[in-house]
Amino acid sequence: MKSVQEQMAIIRRGAVEILVEAELEEKVAQSVKTGVPLRIKAGFDPTAPDLHVGHTVLIQKLKQLQDLGHHICFLIGDFTGMIGDPTGKNETRKALTREQVLQNARTYQEQVFKILDPDKTEIVFNSSWMGPMSAADLIGLASRYTVARMLERDDFHKRFSGQQPIAIHEFLYPLVQGYDSVALKADLELGGTDQKFNLLVGRELQRQEGQRPQSVLTMPLLEGLDGVNKMSKSLNNYIGITEPPREIYGKVMSISDELMVRYYELLSDADLATFDKIKDGVAGKAGGAHPMESKKALARELVARFYGESQACQAEDDFVQQFKQKEIPDDIEEVVIAATEPLWICRLLTDAGLTKSNGEARRLVQQGGVKMDGEKIDNPDLEVGPKGELVLQAGKRRFARIRFV
Repeated sequence: MKSVQEQMAIIRRGAVEILVEAELEEKVAQSVKTGVPLRIKAGFDPTAPDLHVGHTVLIQKLKQLQDLGHHICFLIGDFTGMIGDPTGKNETRKALTREQVLQNARTYQEQVFKILDPDKTEIVFNSSWMGPMSAADLIGLASRYTVARMLERDDFHKRFSGQQPIAIHEFLYPLVQGYDSVALKADLELGGTDQKFNLLVGRELQRQEGQRPQSVLTMPLLEGLDGVNKMSKSLNNYIGITEPPREIYGKVMSISDELMVRYYELLSDADLATFDKIKDGVAGKAGGAHPMESKKALARELVARFYGESQACQAEDDFVQQFKQKEIPDDIEEVVIAATEPLWICRLLTDAGLTKSNGEARRLVQQGGVKMDGEKIDNPDLEVGPKGELVLQAGKRRFARIRFV
């Protein structure tokens, strides 16, 4: 087991805040002395079936703690998911059905074990202790916190001040999340910066139960590919962990050197010494790692995490072939189009699955983002075919081989 100082250095990596750090250091010291691992908790509501790498920031920190020998409780909020997390929302969030929650939960389990060791991870569902609670028990839990304290939470305060409705059941969410820590006897809970209020509720409820209050570690919300906004599917600045290997690799290679450092800090298994060399390289210091090689190593690491080493190597080969040698990949998808008349280029791009709509296709052509057989197209009204084969490219990484019949 690593020393207290070594463990705390790893725990601090990328963290925004540790409350209370001195308490956590005492707990780590006790763990080192006794050999008893800390109980680490992080909760995830299965509100969507697919994760992007922004969701994995917390999971990566759990992996680091797991590698230090601590016990990981990966909590799936199947009960809280049916309430709907109001964090950061300016309106009441629609609750999921039980069937939606369970289906999403199964997908989450499959995806998180691409990072965590399944043999060393305890998967828990908060319905296992919240489900058996009687109405009287739930009323008792609700009596432990005042409305005034709840309104200290930023999103509740804004909605109350703006005379926007707050449903009573929304107040239950932080209470249930806090009670999860009581049920699990957590020593440390991880969450995003937007979860700080809920994490502190856990400390308070544990204190009321006579337990030693958990420490709290908040992690930042990961910036997307644009380096500005939070990673989000709605903003199309994300890297999905179920995207094709070539897509993941290419997206990592597209980020800035400065953002690469951020991704290394929050997503990579690289040790602290390697991380320092990567930072020095981006800063132009002597002895630092070359930024391009660092970026390629990060892209390989993320693809290998989700698809294995062989797929990571293949994705890198494809990238070199496509972008360094300016060649078209060999294994692009073939799309068969039945046509007897020439087709509008925008409709062809959409039918081939390269764009979501004709409007998107038109904008992409006008921006110079479409090539046919390697030649840029600048006419959004171009008509194509209907004989033979051609290769369409949309953006940097999307290709389709069109065969007309």
